[in-house]
Amino acid sequence: MKNKKELRTWLDKFNLNHPLTIAGPCSAETEEQVLKIAHSLKNTKATVFRAGIWKPRTRPGNFEGVGALGLKWLQKAKQETGMLISTEVANANHVELALKHDIDILWVGARSTVSPFIVQEIAEALRGTDKPVLIKNPVNPDLALWLGAVERFYSCDVKNLGVIHRGFSTYEKTNYRNNPEWQIAIELQNKFPDLPLILDPSHIAGRRDIIFDLCQTALDLNYDGFMVETHHDPDNAWSDAAQQVTPSRLIEIIKDLKIRKITDHADEYKSNLKNLRTKINLVDNQLLDILGNRMNIAEEIGVLKKENNVAVLQSKRWNEILGKMILQGEKKGLSEEFVLRVFKAIHQESINHQESIFKE
Repeated sequence: MKNKKELRTWLDKFNLNHPLTIAGPCSAETEEQVLKIAHSLKNTKATVFRAGIWKPRTRPGNFEGVGALGLKWLQKAKQETGMLISTEVANANHVELALKHDIDILWVGARSTVSPFIVQEIAEALRGTDKPVLIKNPVNPDLALWLGAVERFYSCDVKNLGVIHRGFSTYEKTNYRNNPEWQIAIELQNKFPDLPLILDPSHIAGRRDIIFDLCQTALDLNYDGFMVETHHDPDNAWSDAAQQVTPSRLIEIIKDLKIRKITDHADEYKSNLKNLRTKINLVDNQLLDILGNRMNIAEEIGVLKKENNVAVLQSKRWNEILGKMILQGEKKGLSEEFVLRVFKAIHQESINHQESIFKE
């Protein structure tokens, strides 16, 4: 499979020597706000100005966007700054209005991607367009839904596609608003290596202080750019205030990012090695999270055993688990010896946690 950087995409026409940066407020609030932010971004490395004008909200009563009126504000921002403009579309009517106002780049939101019916409607409305269309991952961590959305746009002859990784909802408490689940985006990238892959660190983070770290991880994983929510007064933004950065902070983030450049075989080796090591680091962090969750469950079992005067060690149950894990490990190319060592260590740690419960 060719490296995606060897394949030509619609990004080539921008002739950028840096990652594509799409920036602007979560929501267009007023004409003055849109123009102020756009002008503060026009001399930065932000190529595309973004603003949501139709805002699907989880619950009614929250600010749901200014609607079609905002399209004229985006047009004016383009005229005054020369930046390309972008907004989210969620149905065929949005598409019609966006095309009428010559929006340069359209994106399909996470709440839309989750529904094949909505995706098909938008794809049909965009049939044959040469405008770039970016597809955000669905809200839930379902790679098949994301792939299906891409395939539906391909089947409607939408020529210039890209994807946006914005993280996935989870009931578990994590450091993120939406858990990145990097492995899902990496798998999609492997299946469609010619698709530009854009990170939305704002929706993953939910807060502005870790935007830089997410962007750097994305660069290390060979992403093509970022969509960063940017506001001149983020604390008073009408939506998603905590995750927006100021234009000056965006400039700092872009300046401090380490961008890998492939110039010769040795550099390519180092670049690929760094990419793979970043993937290893992400998997290692996931392993620790999973092991931590397992020990929490083990402690709950310990409490239950203590309340019912049941011994910590249940040999029959342990042997059943071990046999099952050995068989599953073989299917994944893991030796019996390795699986035994790992699960014996996990089992011993679980026993230690449960015994500490008994001593309380």
